[in-house]
Amino acid sequence: MSNIKKRSIILTVLLIIVCITLVWYMMKWNETESLEIVDAANNTTELTAWVVDWQWESGLEDFRRMTDGLSSMQVFAAYFDENDKLHFTDRMTKAMPAIKEASKQGSYVDLDLTIVNDRLNSDGTQVQKDPSIVSRLMATDASRTKHIMEIKNAVIQNGFHGLEIDYERIDEKDWDNFLTFIHTLYQHMEQEGKSLRIVLEPRAPIEDLALPKGPTYVMMAYNLYGTNTEPGPKADHAFIEQLANRMKKVPGDKVMALSVGGFDWASDGKVTAVTEKQAADLAVSSVEPPKRDKASGSLYFDYMGEDGQKHTVWYADEETLSQWVAVAKKAGIEKIALWRLGDMGEGTLRYVNR
Repeated sequence: MSNIKKRSIILTVLLIIVCITLVWYMMKWNETESLEIVDAANNTTELTAWVVDWQWESGLEDFRRMTDGLSSMQVFAAYFDENDKLHFTDRMTKAMPAIKEASKQGSYVDLDLTIVNDRLNSDGTQVQKDPSIVSRLMATDASRTKHIMEIKNAVIQNGFHGLEIDYERIDEKDWDNFLTFIHTLYQHMEQEGKSLRIVLEPRAPIEDLALPKGPTYVMMAYNLYGTNTEPGPKADHAFIEQLANRMKKVPGDKVMALSVGGFDWASDGKVTAVTEKQAADLAVSSVEPPKRDKASGSLYFDYMGEDGQKHTVWYADEETLSQWVAVAKKAGIEKIALWRLGDMGEGTLRYVNR
């Protein structure tokens, strides 16, 4: 073999080695940059979360693992009875001492009372997101004032830092009265040194509403796909960006609410909500490992259930959450609320608590 040919081979090999090395460094650089972006999105974002009465034990376990990562926690505790009076469940009454104690460990976490327009009847039945409750409570100056006084007493007597109103499926005819209620309620909360958050659904006509200044407004950016749809993610990047852009019309502090966990769709039409841990356990039954959807960052997989039905599961993990937070931040929303604590994965717990 001639010297020229040997040199050519050596140069070719060296060139290949250099190219491989450059590709490797580029991959590591991109990976590092991606992690830095995720870290920045988390470390500069104010996080809050909900805990619910029907899952308070596992929710409390998660809470104890992330007290350094949360600025406040919303206690999903107050509903309504058949007489439109506030009703606290026995489960949450039992849970409150432990929740209050956990809020004092590590970085102190403020606790807010969340009131939702679910009606719990004496016969054990319930009506979720009952718009008629809102209609009656908002009907007159007298009814609004009476409701505000009951709310204020509940917040003060139970030692909550603030209040959150989560009244959903509000009738179009009630919006003006509801806005008047928010304005007056905020004045009362401010006088008592208490904060106020108002939860808004994606269906809320916020473009047409003159929402009062003062409260913090929370947009629910989830259940894009759910119990009444085909399989899909709870949210995708486009959905979050769209809602963030709509929120630019809203005054004051704004929060994007993101939902962990997911749904399990059976081939017979039954749809079941699943936590992140439940979804990960079900994934073990899948022939193939979960795949990640590019448009949403969510994981999805199929499996055959013990019921003989084919199931499709979509759910969010820490990578999904980090992508959603980054999208919201890019669109101008710096504060994030997490629905909800309980059976979060280890990665998600670490992500929130950083």
